[in-house]
Amino acid sequence: MQLRKLLEEEGWEFEPKPYTLYYGRKGKVNVAVYEKGPKVVVQGKGTEEFVTFRLEPEILGEAKIGYEEVHAPEMFAPHFGIDESGKGDFFGPLVIAGAYVDADIARDFLKAGIQDSKKIGSDARIRALAQMIRETPGVALSVVEIPPLKYNELYQKIGNLNRLLAWGHARAIENLLEQRPDCPRALSDQFANPALIQRALMAKGREIQLDQRTKAESDLAVAAASIIARERFIGWLERTGRKHGVTLHRGVSAQVKSTARELVANHGPGILRELAKTHFKTAQELGQ
Repeated sequence: MQLRKLLEEEGWEFEPKPYTLYYGRKGKVNVAVYEKGPKVVVQGKGTEEFVTFRLEPEILGEAKIGYEEVHAPEMFAPHFGIDESGKGDFFGPLVIAGAYVDADIARDFLKAGIQDSKKIGSDARIRALAQMIRETPGVALSVVEIPPLKYNELYQKIGNLNRLLAWGHARAIENLLEQRPDCPRALSDQFANPALIQRALMAKGREIQLDQRTKAESDLAVAAASIIARERFIGWLERTGRKHGVTLHRGVSAQVKSTARELVANHGPGILRELAKTHFKTAQELGQ
């Protein structure tokens, strides 16, 4: 890569770092090139000068510059990020998670390569990042898990997935406010009218600024929440699958339908209310 050649020519010192292609340091500036992407993160005193006079003019188009703190300062201000897992999966719960981030936490997440869980293909990597998130000083987390039995009951009463999601988002925000009552803002992906979440919040939560936007997972707090939610979701699938002697796959694939038929044949159609979201077309096809 042209960037590495530039660093070598300028006498940068290299050292191994987890999940990076390489990591270089010179003076008070460090450059980390992460495996995923690949993504380039430049940090330290002198970052702006290095980016402006060397990286941009000489490596333009070669790498995505990761000096997010300059271009997205709101990502480093104190806020909650909310995301969910399991919404589009036939088997398993709906999990909504929230994470509190401030400047120090955001920088730690950035260094660790925290990103939207949908971009992470390995369950082992999800678990490793979730552990890192939990161990980050100052972080606050909330997980709202709605298992299939409760999910189906609530869906039958509410009759609308967006309202159910709004309820879960509101609960995650309220739980986080117990830990960080001074947090001024919460951010989530845009899935419906923000008023749905606003109405679901209790008195304390109604004071918080509530933002929704598309591709919110690019925010470090939302990305962290997505990883925490996904870890809880895949853990449920694995434990429950072992209990019933099957593999509970994600999504609504042919494998999912085959497993559902096997479960119905062995336990009767009622088993789907315990393990799956019965408003999905797959359940209707199986006579649920």
